[in-house]
Amino acid sequence: MTTYYGLYGQKVQYLASDPTDVQTGQVWYNSTSAVLKVRAVTVTNAWASGGNLNTARRAGVASAGTQTAALGAGAYPPFSAAVELYNGTSWTTNPVSLPSARANNSGVGSQTAALSIGGNAPPGFAKISNTDSWNGTSWSSGGNLPAATQALASTGIYTAALAFGGNVAPGNTAVSQSYNGTSWTATPSMNTARRGLGGAGTQTSSIGFAGIATANSAATESWNGSSWTSVNSMNTARQYIAGCGTQTLALGFGGYTTSTESWNGTSWATTTSMTTPRGASGGCGTQTSALAFGGGSPAITTTEEWTGTVDSTKTVTVS
Repeated sequence: MTTYYGLYGQKVQYLASDPTDVQTGQVWYNSTSAVLKVRAVTVTNAWASGGNLNTARRAGVASAGTQTAALGAGAYPPFSAAVELYNGTSWTTNPVSLPSARANNSGVGSQTAALSIGGNAPPGFAKISNTDSWNGTSWSSGGNLPAATQALASTGIYTAALAFGGNVAPGNTAVSQSYNGTSWTATPSMNTARRGLGGAGTQTSSIGFAGIATANSAATESWNGSSWTSVNSMNTARQYIAGCGTQTLALGFGGYTTSTESWNGTSWATTTSMTTPRGASGGCGTQTSALAFGGGSPAITTTEEWTGTVDSTKTVTVS
């Protein structure tokens, strides 16, 4: 008779409670609940339809939050100050709008504590430097960007954010800067100037990817809090991409395509495509639980929800 020890060269752990640092494939016996358990991987990697936005919007919707508690602020056409909130099922127009209409603004934070950063505003597509902070009840003016910038990427939270790339007068920029809840401070620049790029991570640990430099880009750069380093590129070059996650577990999607790519900290892997091609869309969440909304040309209202590969603890049944 084949035993677990014979197969794997180790005994099944006998524990009073489930371990906290669990590896995929690890097996243990929980003596309290009297069950055999294993850490398994559930591979879903699929997009599903979510509730539609109330207003079609594109042009870099400032996005913040999670798949079940998201915020989208601003967009075009026409220029809008409207804010919508998502509860995992449907969107509700927030009674409190942004202080002014804008598009191509970037966002960080949560549904109740977010930033809207930069963008374009009427008349025309004038670039703006506005930073506005949302506390769940009202918007207030924060410290302006050093330069008016649109189509930039941002990561972090509303009191500790990082903004990088984008488009300024007279062209694309590689500038990177950090925010402390009050003001922006210049940090070392990216290696490649570009706009319409995606970002994931925190103020001190981020990646920036894709965008448009002189042409559509697939380049990825990693930020360690002190400097940017070029790392492995995406498989598909694109601009105005959405992204979410962390520096080592990220998801990039859209960019006027349906393409979705997953980042493991070393390389990008192409995974299940979106149903609808969209660019300059909203996007937030994590690598395993993401939200994409709006975007496209013309602007669309549709929302898609992503479920990725998830580690979970399962009870082993025997007969």
